[in-house]
Amino acid sequence: MDEHETLATPTDDDPTLVLLKVEEAARRLRIGRTTCYALIRSGELESVPVGRLRRVPVDAPAAYVARLRATQRAS
Repeated sequence: MDEHETLATPTDDDPTLVLLKVEEAARRLRIGRTTCYALIRSGELESVPVGRLRRVPVDAPAAYVARLRATQRAS
């Protein structure tokens, strides 16, 4: 193994995750971190507090997109 390879797998591909960091949720949605926090603040993207941390349930980004699509179809 050369010095640039790592043993860690990308967290976005880990099927055992239950909660995502806000940055990971933003990456899945292909939006910026600030925009992701704004969605959380507005209640559009579900999140939960874990101690002093903010985490996004792994299914919340997909649920957010599903609501966006349903709203678009309805209009």
